Amino acid sequence: MESRYIHKSHNVSVLMYHLVCAAKYRRVVMSKHVDEVLRQACAEIEKRWEVRFLEIGLDRDHAHFLIQSVPTYSPSRIVQMVKSVIAREVFAQAPEVKRQLWGGAFWGEGYFVNTVGQHGSESVIAAYVARQGEGASYQVLHKGQMDLGLFP
Repeated sequence: MESRYIHKSHNVSVLMYHLVCAAKYRRVVMSKHVDEVLRQACAEIEKRWEVRFLEIGLDRDHAHFLIQSVPTYSPSRIVQMVKSVIAREVFAQAPEVKRQLWGGAFWGEGYFVNTVGQHGSESVIAAYVARQGEGASYQVLHKGQMDLGLFP
């Protein structure tokens, strides 16, 4: 599946996220059966919400998701949705996994989420914005530096 522009009544967007979720305690809980339950749970999420799974990749103790969604859903809302629906379905259809996790949660508390830019890097977008002005009428009011340590 490939990303596409999503046209709504008042916006057009192409928002994509790379989400990584680890199994609780990084336990090796993925199996052919769990993989299929997870895939089916993702298909159900797609039916119920405006979320599309462009790719799902599994290792034995964690999962990678490439997700496209709409501006209505924040990244944290998408994470909550994905983790809770998948966990509920895995525990319902593969009860042996719950025993492997001592009756606890399926996913670890944390996650990694990153935006994915299909249509250009920061420098490409900055150049595009700069070209939008009428020649000399465009002026930069502020140019900040990205600081990954800004928000502890």
